[in-house]
Amino acid sequence: MKTMSTKMLVEAGVMIALAQILSYVKLYESYNGGSVTLGSMLPIIIFAIRWGSKPGIFAGLVFGFLQFALGTKFSYHPIGIFIDYLFAFGVLGLAGLFRKNIFTIVGSVFIAMAGRFTFHFISGVFLWYMYTPEGMNLYLYSLIYNGSYMLPEFLISAVLVCALYKPLKRFIENRDTAASRI
Repeated sequence: MKTMSTKMLVEAGVMIALAQILSYVKLYESYNGGSVTLGSMLPIIIFAIRWGSKPGIFAGLVFGFLQFALGTKFSYHPIGIFIDYLFAFGVLGLAGLFRKNIFTIVGSVFIAMAGRFTFHFISGVFLWYMYTPEGMNLYLYSLIYNGSYMLPEFLISAVLVCALYKPLKRFIENRDTAASRI
């Protein structure tokens, strides 16, 4: 990314807004944070695949900030804000590393979601340890708790990206005119 064009910034704003709106469509919400949405990460992932990982990370960071600022707050700890919001959502931009075909695009969705899961897992181990049930392994608890919403979120996003592959492919490959054809 040499410079962010006006078109890229406008598209980032639209995708961030769409992601924020989709984040309010919750299919399931965990008691200490985390939810399964109607593919709220997908707009950020699509933006990253289209424009690359650096602009994607930027869009993810902004989305993470909005999730903290506008959403239900489960952490006010400064480290928790960085790990659970900024880093976890910023890493969605790594989806921009791959974009050749349906398999690499689904792989991009997996990498983005696995990255987000990793940050929530780390946060669960180091910041949320006090909620681990008595006698249960801390790492196992964080794995189960965070996996309970991240796995369905990945599956929803993977199914949606497969279902939308043909129009997405045109959109991703042709930054100049594809938006007018969708």
